[in-house]
Amino acid sequence: MSQPQYQSLLYQVDDPVATISFHRPDRLNALTGPMLLELADAFGRAERDDAVVGIVLTGSGRGFSAGADMEMLSAVSQGEGSVASEWRGDIEKPGDPEMGDDFRGGYTWMLSVRKPVLAAINGPCAGLGFVLAMLCDIRFAAAEAVFTTAFANRGLIAEHGISWILPRLVGPSHALDLLWTGRKFGADEALRLGVVNRVVPQVELLVQSRSYIIDLARSSAPSSLQIMKRQVYRHLNLPLGPALEESNRLMAESLTRDDFKEGVASFLEKRQPRFGRVGEGTAPLTPTPARR
Repeated sequence: MSQPQYQSLLYQVDDPVATISFHRPDRLNALTGPMLLELADAFGRAERDDAVVGIVLTGSGRGFSAGADMEMLSAVSQGEGSVASEWRGDIEKPGDPEMGDDFRGGYTWMLSVRKPVLAAINGPCAGLGFVLAMLCDIRFAAAEAVFTTAFANRGLIAEHGISWILPRLVGPSHALDLLWTGRKFGADEALRLGVVNRVVPQVELLVQSRSYIIDLARSSAPSSLQIMKRQVYRHLNLPLGPALEESNRLMAESLTRDDFKEGVASFLEKRQPRFGRVGEGTAPLTPTPARR
């Protein structure tokens, strides 16, 4: 399959992993409006590709992303232009619309992407780049990675949903500390706070990130990964009772699927399971009423 050509991203699929890299290394992968539209297009492409079980998001060169491009921010501060780009009609917004409007605004579509998304944070991760990393499902960081929210230092507020996701990762007090001060903190503190899941040597970052997705593809049903992701993020917005009711319904449905039969058979036969990929005959998910 030919790989798409983007101006500011690199995109590569090596079954079962799609790797998407911010690619403005001379600007520490600073984000522009057109670049963010390309990001949505790349995620949508990976989401539709049956060969892709999971997505790794990383940065070219020595950093993950320095955040929004400062030239763009300077223009905005002078009343010229906008940080946001108009959504182009030729780019389909990624993610599951059945998740509801809560997961369709701004960049929150990342939480509704139907496949696991892992951020491989290879260096500086700041501002909007920090937000995008937090909207990934799993985060691995190189030992040299440095983080900052930076918003308060620019006279801004907690933007793009970071006020929702960050307290859920680290707790309200730690979230306020990181947001108020905009201080820089390293990978070890990020691990201690819960900002990242794992810290690894720089040279092993992409290998371990891809290996994580490969291991998922080898041992876990892609349909289960998809449903579990939807459960976790939707249920953050639901009381326990409705969340349990939905889970019971989804469990009953899972007992009728071929993936369940294969999971039991592979365990009894002491072999690796052979699960179908999403889109390769797996039963469709029953639509869940969207929370408005």
